Amino acid sequence: MQKLIFQTEPSYPVYIGERITEELCSCLPKSYKRLALISDSNVYPLHGERIKSLLEKTGATVFSYSIPAGESSKTHRTLQDIYAFLCECGITRTDALVALGGGVVGDVVGFAAATYLRGVDYVQIPTSLLAMIDSSVGGKTAVNLPQGKNLVGAFHQPVAVMVDPTFLATLPKAEYRNGMGEVIKYACIADEKMFDALRGGNLTVEEMLWRSLSIKKYAVEADTKDTGVRQMLNFGHTLGHAIETLSGYSVAHGEAVGVGMVEISRYGEEQGITPVGTAQAISDLLSQYGLPVSVQYTREQLFAAAMSDKKRKGDMLTLVMLKQIGSYALVDKRIEEL
Repeated sequence: MQKLIFQTEPSYPVYIGERITEELCSCLPKSYKRLALISDSNVYPLHGERIKSLLEKTGATVFSYSIPAGESSKTHRTLQDIYAFLCECGITRTDALVALGGGVVGDVVGFAAATYLRGVDYVQIPTSLLAMIDSSVGGKTAVNLPQGKNLVGAFHQPVAVMVDPTFLATLPKAEYRNGMGEVIKYACIADEKMFDALRGGNLTVEEMLWRSLSIKKYAVEADTKDTGVRQMLNFGHTLGHAIETLSGYSVAHGEAVGVGMVEISRYGEEQGITPVGTAQAISDLLSQYGLPVSVQYTREQLFAAAMSDKKRKGDMLTLVMLKQIGSYALVDKRIEEL
């Protein structure tokens, strides 16, 4: 088992290793009288009862709840249902929520934890590759609006994160590919050697998890509230979120981010910021891992959708562009320039 400590406020451990969920008793930061285990309709039938029994070994009374699987559940309606469940269970500020699932579950449960009783503890047990390396750590929680993704949310750090790669054995291949979009993003912005290793197929799952989480750890610790350095993690996301919104979330997050990385790199090449050939190198790597490199939307459509991006500041939008593979630049652009 490996452990990363995210030095935020508060700090918390991220445990990484095969079958570490079997050690839940020793990994929870403190004793809780009640635990609310929240999962979804895909994950709970596979892993819910096992995790519930492990949590009960801590001596806590464990209540379980499942939301419908998919991005369509990332709404205020789902949030209201979770609040009602927490009230029925008598969850108090000395209790905790446990998110078991992918990014949707983690984001919604995290936002519920941030806002229920003005804030309660929560534990992340991510079951998808995307959630393991990205959404389960860093404290970003949110739900979507019809106008765009993650437009209502809060920063609320978990008290512990359990990254157990054994969950990946039951992950559909499409969801694994979806997570690879974010893995490739990390390599693009901060790890040229990982980019080359991915291209050569020379990276183990454990090393991929560790290196991706280490990059996120650096960004989150340097800029917890996402106003500076942490924005490096948004590479491909401004256009990616626009693609998700335009598609009604039929295009998965990692796929959309991959296309966003290619498009923003093409734009960077046009602007003389990104070396020519970078977009093609990213496109080739995405294709190698079965990810799309284009969508049917025009730049005009993407631009219109991107104007509701939460990273917009007045008439300015911060774009993440590559100076080269493994190195990024934050470039502020006026809306009229774009």
